[in-house]
Amino acid sequence: MSIEFITKEVRRVKEKYDETDPVRLARSMGILLLFEPMGTSETACKGFYLSQSRVQVITVNSDLSDTLQNIILSHELGHAVLHQKASGVKAFHDFRLFDETSVYEYEANIFAADLLMDDDEVLGLLNDDVSFFGAAARLGVPPELLDFKFRVLKRRGYKVIDPPIRARGDFLKKLHE
Repeated sequence: MSIEFITKEVRRVKEKYDETDPVRLARSMGILLLFEPMGTSETACKGFYLSQSRVQVITVNSDLSDTLQNIILSHELGHAVLHQKASGVKAFHDFRLFDETSVYEYEANIFAADLLMDDDEVLGLLNDDVSFFGAAARLGVPPELLDFKFRVLKRRGYKVIDPPIRARGDFLKKLHE
Protein backbone atom coordinates (compact mmCIF):
# COMPACT_ATOMS: atom_id res chain seq x y z
CA MET A 1 0.00 0.00 0.00
CA SER A 2 1.27 3.46 -0.87
CA ILE A 3 2.32 6.28 1.43
CA GLU A 4 -0.52 8.31 -0.07
CA PHE A 5 -3.06 5.67 0.95
CA ILE A 6 -1.63 5.39 4.47
CA THR A 7 -1.64 9.14 5.05
CA LYS A 8 -5.18 9.34 3.69
CA GLU A 9 -6.17 6.75 6.31
CA VAL A 10 -4.45 8.77 9.05
CA ARG A 11 -6.39 11.86 7.97
CA ARG A 12 -9.63 9.85 7.72
CA VAL A 13 -9.47 8.46 11.28
CA LYS A 14 -8.40 11.81 12.74
CA GLU A 15 -11.39 13.49 11.08
CA LYS A 16 -13.89 10.70 11.72
CA TYR A 17 -13.14 10.55 15.44
CA ASP A 18 -12.10 14.22 15.77
CA GLU A 19 -9.07 13.02 17.68
CA THR A 20 -5.30 13.08 17.37
CA ASP A 21 -4.28 11.67 20.76
CA PRO A 22 -3.48 7.96 20.22
CA VAL A 23 -5.03 6.79 23.53
CA ARG A 24 -8.30 8.64 23.00
CA LEU A 25 -8.31 7.68 19.32
CA ALA A 26 -7.96 3.96 20.09
CA ARG A 27 -10.75 4.13 22.66
CA SER A 28 -13.00 6.10 20.27
CA MET A 29 -12.40 3.41 17.64
CA GLY A 30 -13.64 0.75 20.08
CA ILE A 31 -10.23 -0.88 20.42
CA LEU A 32 -9.59 -2.54 23.77
CA LEU A 33 -6.45 -0.87 25.07
CA LEU A 34 -4.32 -2.62 27.67
CA PHE A 35 -1.15 -1.42 29.37
CA GLU A 36 0.69 -4.35 30.91
CA PRO A 37 4.19 -4.68 32.40
CA MET A 38 6.41 -6.66 30.05
CA GLY A 39 9.86 -5.66 31.26
CA THR A 40 12.56 -3.35 30.03
CA SER A 41 15.18 -5.79 28.80
CA GLU A 42 16.40 -5.53 25.23
CA THR A 43 14.26 -8.52 24.26
CA ALA A 44 11.10 -7.38 26.08
CA CYS A 45 7.98 -7.07 23.98
CA LYS A 46 7.04 -3.44 23.49
CA GLY A 47 3.49 -4.01 22.30
CA PHE A 48 1.22 -5.93 19.99
CA TYR A 49 -2.06 -5.79 18.11
CA LEU A 50 -4.53 -8.64 18.03
CA SER A 51 -7.76 -8.99 16.10
CA GLN A 52 -9.98 -11.98 16.71
CA SER A 53 -13.71 -12.35 16.03
CA ARG A 54 -14.04 -8.63 15.29
CA VAL A 55 -12.55 -7.73 18.67
CA GLN A 56 -9.46 -5.57 18.38
CA VAL A 57 -6.93 -5.35 21.21
CA ILE A 58 -3.75 -3.34 21.52
CA THR A 59 -1.42 -4.15 24.39
CA VAL A 60 1.43 -1.79 25.22
CA ASN A 61 4.31 -2.45 27.60
CA SER A 62 3.62 -0.24 30.64
CA ASP A 63 7.25 -0.52 31.78
CA LEU A 64 8.27 1.84 28.94
CA SER A 65 8.34 5.63 29.23
CA ASP A 66 5.11 7.47 28.42
CA THR A 67 6.70 8.83 25.25
CA LEU A 68 7.70 5.41 23.98
CA GLN A 69 4.30 3.94 24.95
CA ASN A 70 2.66 6.64 22.81
CA ILE A 71 4.88 5.77 19.83
CA ILE A 72 4.25 2.03 20.22
CA LEU A 73 0.51 2.64 20.53
CA SER A 74 0.54 4.76 17.36
CA HIS A 75 2.39 1.99 15.51
CA GLU A 76 -0.13 -0.60 16.69
CA LEU A 77 -2.99 1.70 15.66
CA GLY A 78 -1.44 1.56 12.21
CA HIS A 79 -1.90 -2.20 12.23
CA ALA A 80 -5.48 -1.83 13.48
CA VAL A 81 -6.41 0.61 10.72
CA LEU A 82 -4.35 -0.74 7.84
CA HIS A 83 -4.15 -4.48 8.46
CA GLN A 84 -7.32 -5.53 10.27
CA LYS A 85 -8.72 -7.16 7.15
CA ALA A 86 -5.45 -8.54 5.81
CA SER A 87 -5.96 -12.14 4.84
CA GLY A 88 -4.47 -14.51 7.37
CA VAL A 89 -3.28 -11.75 9.68
CA LYS A 90 -4.57 -12.31 13.18
CA ALA A 91 -1.86 -10.87 15.38
CA PHE A 92 1.23 -8.70 15.22
CA HIS A 93 3.60 -9.44 18.03
CA ASP A 94 7.24 -9.06 18.89
CA PHE A 95 8.39 -12.04 16.84
CA ARG A 96 7.39 -10.19 13.67
CA LEU A 97 7.08 -6.67 15.06
CA PHE A 98 9.33 -4.14 13.32
CA ASP A 99 10.90 -6.80 11.07
CA GLU A 100 12.55 -4.76 8.32
CA THR A 101 11.45 -7.24 5.69
CA SER A 102 7.80 -6.89 6.65
CA VAL A 103 5.77 -4.52 4.54
CA TYR A 104 3.24 -4.41 7.38
CA GLU A 105 5.83 -2.99 9.76
CA TYR A 106 6.97 -0.36 7.29
CA GLU A 107 3.35 0.69 6.77
CA ALA A 108 2.65 0.86 10.52
CA ASN A 109 5.76 3.04 10.97
CA ILE A 110 4.56 5.43 8.24
CA PHE A 111 1.14 5.56 9.95
CA ALA A 112 2.68 6.29 13.37
CA ALA A 113 4.97 9.00 12.01
CA ASP A 114 2.12 10.77 10.23
CA LEU A 115 -0.24 10.43 13.20
CA LEU A 116 2.23 11.78 15.74
CA MET A 117 3.90 14.59 13.79
CA ASP A 118 2.17 17.51 12.14
CA ASP A 119 3.61 18.54 8.75
CA ASP A 120 3.67 22.24 9.64
CA GLU A 121 5.42 21.66 12.95
CA VAL A 122 8.14 19.52 11.34
CA LEU A 123 8.61 21.96 8.45
CA GLY A 124 8.66 24.90 10.88
CA LEU A 125 11.52 23.37 12.82
CA LEU A 126 13.46 22.73 9.63
CA ASN A 127 12.81 26.28 8.41
CA ASP A 128 14.18 27.54 11.73
CA ASP A 129 17.42 25.75 10.86
CA VAL A 130 16.99 23.17 13.61
CA SER A 131 19.12 20.11 12.84
CA PHE A 132 17.52 16.79 12.02
CA PHE A 133 18.45 15.36 15.43
CA GLY A 134 17.44 18.59 17.17
CA ALA A 135 14.04 18.46 15.45
CA ALA A 136 13.56 14.85 16.59
CA ALA A 137 14.40 15.85 20.17
CA ARG A 138 12.01 18.81 20.11
CA LEU A 139 9.26 16.63 18.67
CA GLY A 140 9.91 13.98 21.32
CA VAL A 141 10.44 11.18 18.82
CA PRO A 142 13.36 8.93 17.91
CA PRO A 143 15.29 10.18 14.86
CA GLU A 144 14.25 7.02 13.02
CA LEU A 145 10.57 7.94 13.33
CA LEU A 146 11.36 11.41 11.99
CA ASP A 147 13.00 9.69 9.01
CA PHE A 148 9.66 8.00 8.28
CA LYS A 149 7.93 11.40 8.49
CA PHE A 150 10.48 12.78 6.01
CA ARG A 151 9.45 10.01 3.60
CA VAL A 152 5.85 11.21 3.93
CA LEU A 153 6.81 14.85 3.41
CA LYS A 154 8.88 14.01 0.32
CA ARG A 155 5.98 12.05 -1.14
CA ARG A 156 3.76 15.09 -0.57
CA GLY A 157 6.17 17.14 -2.67
CA TYR A 158 8.04 19.01 0.04
CA LYS A 159 11.73 19.55 -0.50
CA VAL A 160 13.35 18.35 2.70
CA ILE A 161 16.95 17.48 3.39
CA ASP A 162 18.07 13.90 3.12
CA PRO A 163 18.15 12.67 6.72
CA PRO A 164 21.56 11.69 8.09
CA ILE A 165 20.10 8.25 8.83
CA ARG A 166 17.97 5.73 6.98
CA ALA A 167 15.68 4.04 9.50
CA ARG A 168 15.16 0.33 9.31
CA GLY A 169 11.72 -1.11 9.91
CA ASP A 170 12.86 -2.73 13.14
CA PHE A 171 14.14 0.44 14.81
CA LEU A 172 11.51 0.42 17.58
CA LYS A 173 12.39 -3.12 18.59
CA LYS A 174 15.98 -2.07 19.15
CA LEU A 175 15.16 1.23 20.86
CA HIS A 176 16.29 1.42 24.48
CA GLU A 177 15.27 3.79 27.24
